[in-house]
Amino acid sequence: MKNRYTYKTIFAVALMGLTVMACGSDAKSTQIDSEPVRVSVAEVAVGGESSILAGSGQIAAVNNATLSTRMMGHVEKLPIKIGQKIKKGDLLVSINNVDLKAKRAQVDASITEANAAYTNAKKDYERFTNLFKENSASQKELDDMTARFEMAKARLEAAHQMKNEVNSQFAYVNIRAPFNGVVTNTYVDEGDMANPGMPLVSVESPGSFEVEAKVDENKIGNIETGMNALVHIKALDTTLSGKVSELSASAQNTGGQYVMKVLLDHSEARILSGMYATIRLETDKEKNEEGILTVPSKALVHQGQLSGIYTVGQDNVALLRWLRLGDSYGDEVEVLSGLSKGEKYILSSDGKLFNGAKVTIQ
Repeated sequence: MKNRYTYKTIFAVALMGLTVMACGSDAKSTQIDSEPVRVSVAEVAVGGESSILAGSGQIAAVNNATLSTRMMGHVEKLPIKIGQKIKKGDLLVSINNVDLKAKRAQVDASITEANAAYTNAKKDYERFTNLFKENSASQKELDDMTARFEMAKARLEAAHQMKNEVNSQFAYVNIRAPFNGVVTNTYVDEGDMANPGMPLVSVESPGSFEVEAKVDENKIGNIETGMNALVHIKALDTTLSGKVSELSASAQNTGGQYVMKVLLDHSEARILSGMYATIRLETDKEKNEEGILTVPSKALVHQGQLSGIYTVGQDNVALLRWLRLGDSYGDEVEVLSGLSKGEKYILSSDGKLFNGAKVTIQ
């Protein structure tokens, strides 16, 4: 009996000890959690007072072409490779077209025949003209010789025009470089069958580049051709200047967005076609009174499809605010909704933030 009460006493004492330890742990945890996190804050930037994020797109050479043919035939020669420098008039692709060669032979034969008939008719016309002057030929005989001569001359001219047509078709058999530049892509190999309209080779003339971007309808009213632009190239982490060179007046065939082209100023940067770029246009405040809000991308919090940012609420607590974001420009991201001008957000912190965490501003 005595041992039973002793065991109960020991168990009770141990339980009280564990309870005290747990309370002490909770108190310590609460104390740690209540320690404020040191943070640095920034104010929402209004970039639109002097500029606007217009859109994004890919860089392309101003002078570029994808060449094709109107003829059908096997690729006989492909003397170029991707990246090869070319000069205007260089042979790029040669297509073997037996039908066109046969047609040229027929045209040459018809020219020879027409030329002989023309020479004979010309001699007869000149002879009868002299005889008519000497009253040795009638007017009808002269008229017949004149008509024969004119018909022979017309047939010879028709044969020459047919030869010009055949020669022009040979321009689609022997594809030549339209300008000095570089080969950017080939779509066929020797022995392949080339069909009318089928792309064969792409070429471009580097040195002058532009960016084609799509602009939303809520921004198009602030944009005009000739406006100065700043183009941020993500791959090079550099920003270049340029001007709006073209601006579409309709968005019916482009999914509700307007096509804009920005011509880049000359730069020593190693720009390549296809690089991704974002465009900021310089505007005046009168045309863009509301402006756009931007925040650094490093300050954003991402959870699945949602993006947000921590703001500082009353009593210095962190509050997570979900945002609707727009275009990116370098390290900045456009905020469409969720923040207002002048509001402060947490730029960085020395500890882990959560909704309701106590913070102290550095």
